[in-house]
Amino acid sequence: MSAVSDRLPDFPWDKLEPFKATAAAHPDGIVDLSVGTPVDPVPELIREALVAAADSPGYPTVWGTPELRDALVGWCGRRLGARDLTHRNVLPVVGSKELVAWLPTQLGLGPGDKVAHPRLAYPTYEVGARLARAEHVAYDDPTDLDPAGLRLLWLNSPSNPTGRVLSRQELTRIVAWAREHGVLVLADECYIELGWEADPVSVLHPDVCGGSYEGIVAVHSLSKRSNLAGYRAAFLAGDPGVLGDLLQIRKHGGMMTSAPTQAAVVAALSDDVHVREQRERYAARRRVLREALVRHGFRIEHSEASLYLWATRDESCWETVARLATLGILVAPGDFYGPAGDTFVRVALTATDERVRAAADRLAAS
Repeated sequence: MSAVSDRLPDFPWDKLEPFKATAAAHPDGIVDLSVGTPVDPVPELIREALVAAADSPGYPTVWGTPELRDALVGWCGRRLGARDLTHRNVLPVVGSKELVAWLPTQLGLGPGDKVAHPRLAYPTYEVGARLARAEHVAYDDPTDLDPAGLRLLWLNSPSNPTGRVLSRQELTRIVAWAREHGVLVLADECYIELGWEADPVSVLHPDVCGGSYEGIVAVHSLSKRSNLAGYRAAFLAGDPGVLGDLLQIRKHGGMMTSAPTQAAVVAALSDDVHVREQRERYAARRRVLREALVRHGFRIEHSEASLYLWATRDESCWETVARLATLGILVAPGDFYGPAGDTFVRVALTATDERVRAAADRLAAS
């Protein structure tokens, strides 16, 4: 165990347990806005596809069925503007967190290699580097990095936790810089369907990548857009050379999405109606929470996309967490995502309408 502890940071969410207990003791119950886990039902057409594929006694393929690959290619063309992808440009994975955590290892990175990620970032980027025994480097602007030894550059737009969106011009500049220095770009675009005050653009868009997918891979998830966090459904799209190598590694590792889940993903990516309906739910909750937080003295920064409000009272994030816990509201401290977040909290939109209204009422009354 000590060897594991030396390689990995403490699991941050364990630190939140005492505050969760405080919030849970509220007479009207806890409003948990700390984790971005979906609470709304899985759309009926997706559940029907899952059930129809339930009699799947054989092993699924790591690359997925041809129908799944067709759905991935079709969605990328329709939604991202990447209209010339083929099956060689896509690869299903067992949830995006698994991919993020193990990608540096699967790419063969190790001591002497560097993995770069945003200064405020999803903690698993760092974990992935640590698991591979590579060095992790935080950045504000990746083009300011020393490219020596840099093998993997994580982008995250829209950002978790801040909701910041990189413009088309910024993405184009970063991709050009990475190609110049032979650095592989992995763009985590799992929140791309959830733009509010900005229209997120993919690195796969031809205006960004110039019509070539060399050196770039995008990560996409169905957890948020289709409420499929419990299905562990995600995929990669981009450089066929990189994805081909990953496919071989993942075959050896038996890293395959279940056959019923593959069928569910085909249904999910073939329907845009449920995505619009879910967006409307989140947009309504966002309006209620944003107004309540601002009236309570918070300042909201970025948050132009994604499932979170990045909020501050210009005090220690743990002081804010404690204050809100006494109201029965649980949020995530900003320093979970890096020291630069130590005066912010991340407020998730993933609670029912009733719980969101309860949070707003408590903030208004305090």
